[in-house]
Amino acid sequence: MKSLHNRVNRHVLKERLMADTTPRVTLSFYQYYHLGNPGLFRDHFYLLLSPIEVMGRIYVSYEGINAQISVPSERIEAFKNAIHTITFLQDIRLNWAIEDDGKSFYKLIIRVRDKIVADGLDDKSFDVTNKGIHLKAEEFNKLTDNPETIIVDMRNHYESEVGYFKNAILPDVETFREALPIVELILEDKKDRNIVMYCTGGIRCEKASAYYKHKGFKNVYQVEGGIIEYARRAKELGIENKFIGKNFVFDERLGEKISEDIISKCHQCGTPNDTHVNCANDACHILFIQCPSCADRYEHTCSDRCMGFNRLSEETREILKKTTQFNGTKFGKGRYKANHKNEKLDSSMS
Repeated sequence: MKSLHNRVNRHVLKERLMADTTPRVTLSFYQYYHLGNPGLFRDHFYLLLSPIEVMGRIYVSYEGINAQISVPSERIEAFKNAIHTITFLQDIRLNWAIEDDGKSFYKLIIRVRDKIVADGLDDKSFDVTNKGIHLKAEEFNKLTDNPETIIVDMRNHYESEVGYFKNAILPDVETFREALPIVELILEDKKDRNIVMYCTGGIRCEKASAYYKHKGFKNVYQVEGGIIEYARRAKELGIENKFIGKNFVFDERLGEKISEDIISKCHQCGTPNDTHVNCANDACHILFIQCPSCADRYEHTCSDRCMGFNRLSEETREILKKTTQFNGTKFGKGRYKANHKNEKLDSSMS
């Protein structure tokens, strides 16, 4: 039987991807749908996409599907034909990447999850299909020209740090689950105002809009297709682009430019920069913003500690990483002071 998982080492797969010259297109899609057997659907979907050389990360659950993938350019029609054999995906909107080099994913991963987005909500307590009104780019621009309209970023702090819509509320949160009650509290006395939410591709706002309507908010809207579709349509129509900076994306690119503005700073030296990276110390791997100069200075790590650790032998690293605390040990998303100039792990790193 054909394997339903890719077992090749990820470093080998990344090297293959970087060497591969096959043109690829990055896209995303989601659909809320009641799946009776997510496990069975997951295996069927893997067998459907694998022969087309689709790469990416797909989550499947009882509530539907959430996918971020790349497809060989010459196989786009084959991909569309394949997913259209599935009834609830026949009219699916595909969000095409804005800034794309085809190096977004290096293998196909399809996982069964409790939810397609971790939100912490009890879905049985409200109607998830009673969602907010979708706004196309031109409709969003018109509605948000009204100073009484409230714009809310439903993404995490490390996403909005590099880009956001003008005048948006930017919750200082690390997860969508954390954002939901905080946004509700911020807006508790504004339930009659026009509330427009946005996220990367629309999936978080889809659930949030239904939840807030359930909580008594009267006029709930969301940006159709999220930032990705907004930017594409605004460019296509030649209308004002109200998004400032870069759109953070959850793949190997970690971002795509929507405007030329750089609104964030290098976490190590403070110079203007909007390039997210993961610390080169695999025992840390924290996500942070780093300029080229600091990348050279710290050897692509987030601190002197991680730089020194990476210089140790593999055997020593294996011993120390079990007991050593790094910036990313607790999987933080950029919440740290990266530049520890005098920090030493121990005498062996001097």
